[in-house]
Amino acid sequence: MNQETGIAILAPGLLGGSLALAARKRFPLTPIRVWARRAEAVEEVRQRIPSAIGCESIAECMQGVSLAILCMPVQHMPAAAQQIAAAAVRPDLLVTDVGSVKGSVVAALEPILFAKGITFIGSHPMAGSHTTGMANARADLFQHAACLLTPDEKSPPAALERLRAFWASLGCRVLEMSPAQHDHHVARISHLPHVMAALTTLAALKNDTSPIPCAAGGFRDTTRVAAGDPSMWTGILHDNRHEVLAALQDASSHLRELIEIIENDDLTRLQSLLAEAKQLRDLVPPPTAA
Repeated sequence: MNQETGIAILAPGLLGGSLALAARKRFPLTPIRVWARRAEAVEEVRQRIPSAIGCESIAECMQGVSLAILCMPVQHMPAAAQQIAAAAVRPDLLVTDVGSVKGSVVAALEPILFAKGITFIGSHPMAGSHTTGMANARADLFQHAACLLTPDEKSPPAALERLRAFWASLGCRVLEMSPAQHDHHVARISHLPHVMAALTTLAALKNDTSPIPCAAGGFRDTTRVAAGDPSMWTGILHDNRHEVLAALQDASSHLRELIEIIENDDLTRLQSLLAEAKQLRDLVPPPTAA
C-alpha cells in the first residue's frame, strides 16, 4: 500500500475506527477517507484522526481510493455496495469487509460489484470487543489477530495478494478459506461462544439478580461477550443460522450428557468430561501467539 493509493473505511465503529487508526499509523502518507451515516460520527472521526477525510456520502468516500473496507453490520452491506457500484471509482478498486458471516455477504455483494468491474474479496479480522463505537477504537486492535480471507474462483490473484499484504501490515495472521468453511469455523469459535455467554447470563441471573455482588473473574470472563450489541448479533446469527444451529445441537447434546452425569452422581464420567474439555482448551494458543 503506497502513498499514492487511498483507503476508504465505511462505518467508523470499533472495527472501522480501529482500522482507521491502524492504517494511519502504518501508512502515514496514505489518504484515508472515512464515511459515517451520521454527521456527528463524521465529526468524531475528524476530531480523533485530524488527517483523515471525513465523508458524508459513500460516493465522496470512494474518490481516488484503491481499497474500500465495509465495517457496518452485515445486513447493511448490500445497500452500501449498491452505492459503491453507482459511484465513480478507480479501475483497481478492491472492496472487502470485516463481517462475521461470509456465505451470505459474498453471495449478496459479489454480483453487485462484479457487474461494475469491481473486485470483492471477503475479510474477517478475528478482533473486536463487547464494547462498541469510535470512542473504544485503538490502533493495536489487530496485532496478532487472525484475519480470515475468503477468495473464490473470481478473485484475481493480484488483488488477493494486495489484501493479504494489507492485513499482514496491520499485524494480522492471514488465513484463507472458502466462505462456507469460514462460516462453519466461526460458528464454532465465535458465534457459539456468544450464544452460550448469553444463555449463561440468562440462566444465572434472569430469575434472581441477587448473586451479582458475588460475581468474580470466572463469571465476568465467561459472560463478557454477552454484553455485545444485540442488533449486530441478531444479524450475524440470522445470516449464519444453519451453522449456528448445528453448533447449538452439539452443545445441547453435551449439556444433556452433563445433566445425566450429575443426576447419577457419576464422578468418573464427570472427571473424564472435564478432562477432555481441558485437553481441547489447552490446544488453543494464547492471544499474543504469532
